[in-house]
Amino acid sequence: MATTWIRRASVGATSALIVGAVLANAVPRGMVAATPIRARPLVAGGIHTIKHVIVVMQENRSFDNYFGTFPGADDIPRRGGRPTACLPDPRLGHCVRPFHDSRLIGVGGPHTFDAANADIHGGRMDGFVQMWLTGWRRYCVGHPDQPRCGSSPRQGSIPDVMGYHTAAEIPNYWTYAHRFVLQDHLFEGVRSWSLPSHLDLVSGWSARCSDRHDPMTCSTYVGYRSGAIPRAESAARARPYAWTDLTYLLHRAHVSWRYFVANGSQPDCADGQMVCGRRPQSASTPGIWNPLPGFQTVWRDHQISNIQPARSYFRDARDGTLPSVSWIVPSDRQSEHPPNSIAVGQAWVTRIVNASMRSPDWNSTAIFVSWDDWGGFYDHVVPPTVNGQGLGIRVPGLVISPYARRGYIDHQVLSTDSYLRFIEDDFLGGQRIDPATDGRPDSRPFIAEDAPGLGDLSADFNFRRAPRPPLLLPLHPDRSNRSPQLIKTG
Repeated sequence: MATTWIRRASVGATSALIVGAVLANAVPRGMVAATPIRARPLVAGGIHTIKHVIVVMQENRSFDNYFGTFPGADDIPRRGGRPTACLPDPRLGHCVRPFHDSRLIGVGGPHTFDAANADIHGGRMDGFVQMWLTGWRRYCVGHPDQPRCGSSPRQGSIPDVMGYHTAAEIPNYWTYAHRFVLQDHLFEGVRSWSLPSHLDLVSGWSARCSDRHDPMTCSTYVGYRSGAIPRAESAARARPYAWTDLTYLLHRAHVSWRYFVANGSQPDCADGQMVCGRRPQSASTPGIWNPLPGFQTVWRDHQISNIQPARSYFRDARDGTLPSVSWIVPSDRQSEHPPNSIAVGQAWVTRIVNASMRSPDWNSTAIFVSWDDWGGFYDHVVPPTVNGQGLGIRVPGLVISPYARRGYIDHQVLSTDSYLRFIEDDFLGGQRIDPATDGRPDSRPFIAEDAPGLGDLSADFNFRRAPRPPLLLPLHPDRSNRSPQLIKTG
């Protein structure tokens, strides 16, 4: 049964796709001139030991897909060693169970708002195979010459959405989970695809605005339309996101931030397909994984130069010049978004973590690693209902820090809005993105970070102990040379 939260805080919905004119220099309608936020002094001890927060956002994996057999976690239910879940497959006339998938490249399933609700299926969590079949058909309509397309999906094939990986495929992720913190009840902040998830990541909301100069004209947007991606990118160039994002508060409090974007391309699908073409991505290109160039606040505050290529992160880590708050997003090749290799994505994240561990800033750093949505992959945990609107499907979460609890599994209910809350508590004295108190009114109906029932990330740390030394891992670990503990699957 889903947990219901009674709260005034919630999360946004899905894509914000709006077109309009360039921001005027005047204070927008419905706003008052802002006064600076006074940042809380970084006193010694407790959460303020952390002076550098790094949020690493990867792509398209459910918790069960990566940690469904991790010892001690809320993993795939079994009876006699066999998964109890068996999802209907209309092709075969019988059901299919979760299975160990040793392949590094897969397909996944549709991951739209509608697909999420179909996968959840009123709390039954049994729609994943049906949605995979629907997505396959949509893909092949547009790509009839592809080898995977034919009159029907191959009979007897088991869709990889029912697959799960172990330390045999993703040893570094499992090592981080064993040595640091694994979060097994972390949910998408929004129940949808990449663009709304990344909007929520930086602002606690996903909306559309009838007047991009006026944050009071924005409203939660739930929906998914064909052609959404090119429209999102062209709209972002017109700076359509009028509501308040976290960078606005950080800038007013003189807290440094950067959003690091890997150059390359990004994949995502315009109509619920599972596989689609790539689109260019860079720090200067507004897009699905790089929404901040579309926020009016970033331009008004002259902060657009804080959106930088990912190579700048590695330089800053080396030089000990990391900002207080960093977000890092990959290119498609590094993202783990199907059909990209999960080993390449793991190597990318390991490189980020190793760079931080080698940095002079390591002893004051917290790294949060997560995945923006479930990618159509099976998960057995029903997402909580929030103010009549559900959180997204469960995704993996890792916390890596010299102060992270060792081998700790955090069972608290969390969402990606928890990252906002941690940053606000650490650097902003608990100030929220709240139109009633942040000096910049917008029309958001809830304060996502203050959800009753939302766990506190500070529980993942022990600041009373001396900082732990770095744990540098190889980018490409040898599968034949690992500790038995790290390949145990429960």
